[in-house]
Amino acid sequence: MTPPAAGAAAAAVSANDRIQIALIGAGGMGQGDAAYALRVPGVRIVAACDVYDGRLQRAKEIWGRELFTTRDYREVLQRKDVDAVIIATPDHWHAQISIEAMNAGKDVYCEKPMVHTIDEAPRVIAAAKRTGRIFQVGSQYASSLVFHKAKELLAQGAIGELNMVEAWLDRNSALGAWQYSIPPDASPQNIDWDRFLGKAPKRPFEPIRLFRWRNYNDYGTGLAGDLYVHLLTGLHVVTDSLGPTRIFGTGGLRFWKDGRDAPDVMLALLDYPKTERHPEFTFALRVNFASGGSEEQFGLRFVGSEGTMQVTMNQLTLSRVPRETEPGYTISTFARATQEAFLKEYRKKYPETRATLASLRAQRQETFAAPRNHSAHFEHHLNFYNAVRSRQPFFEDAVFGFRTGGPALLCNTSMYERRICTWDPVKLTAG
Repeated sequence: MTPPAAGAAAAAVSANDRIQIALIGAGGMGQGDAAYALRVPGVRIVAACDVYDGRLQRAKEIWGRELFTTRDYREVLQRKDVDAVIIATPDHWHAQISIEAMNAGKDVYCEKPMVHTIDEAPRVIAAAKRTGRIFQVGSQYASSLVFHKAKELLAQGAIGELNMVEAWLDRNSALGAWQYSIPPDASPQNIDWDRFLGKAPKRPFEPIRLFRWRNYNDYGTGLAGDLYVHLLTGLHVVTDSLGPTRIFGTGGLRFWKDGRDAPDVMLALLDYPKTERHPEFTFALRVNFASGGSEEQFGLRFVGSEGTMQVTMNQLTLSRVPRETEPGYTISTFARATQEAFLKEYRKKYPETRATLASLRAQRQETFAAPRNHSAHFEHHLNFYNAVRSRQPFFEDAVFGFRTGGPALLCNTSMYERRICTWDPVKLTAG
């Protein structure tokens, strides 16, 4: 797993190195992705697609009146001037558009999760292999310098043997909980409702389902697909893990009882097997949209035998604690004679010493902060376009995307079906 490129791309770009892109799905994430992409030298946007005319109008306002716009992504894929596409549609369109785009000769940057259902993933992987196109999943944690620093420190034994990992992402605001704004002009006249629904169950026009699609399992993948995938990506980068073997998820709707069917609180436990790099460990995840407060709380905490690492997108805190040299004892419930016999043998092994300055246990904490100009979002797009130019894929390809997306989706399965799920991280199959 190669670390992300450091620094900006070369300023001078030849005509042959120019990359023309199209955006498919011009919502908040899509427009943000395009903005980062256009910071990469030599990248130019030539087309945009969305089912809502207002977003197509906005795309022209941002990127110029000459921009080609359409409601039908197939018209984008037919264009010979499009080298690569950004797919930022609702989750239930990811696999189909990715496969069709690669079949049309386009390189693909697909937002996470790579698929809406586990059975779609093998077809995406096969299409990437068959066509030889560059395919990259859009979880920017893979390009964070901080997570790659955590990987380096873990490999160096900075916290000893890894025992467990905790991860949390708490959003304490309406917008954080997917309560996105609905345009007042939304109507069947300026929205291609049937195209939005796609393979999802047919239903009458209901714009809240389009503009807040993450709240509904017909189109999204809930907390697991939106946020667990990020946390799993960070974990897999740091540990080089292929994935867990046992998965348990639970949760439900606790606060946002607004018609959504995706939970707003979710917890999961994932058991990871022993590998050459680390012993067996458990990954504990929590995402919560229902708690008090106003700020988003996020982090991964790696717990080892000799310390911990707490990692965010911009900072890593390493705390090293020496192992206890004396285990202590609990003998007060024993008979007096037994206590005396125990202490006699104990003090042979651990002689009693007087506390001195020299006996103070040294504890060490270090903080590693990302440079002020570091943006994992931008680096992730830079890594994609570097791969497009070099034809050498970035490591977060379709297989890596399934190694994080598959277990995340199984957290949903476990929660809804109230059972423990199994996963083969090598064969990429669920049980």
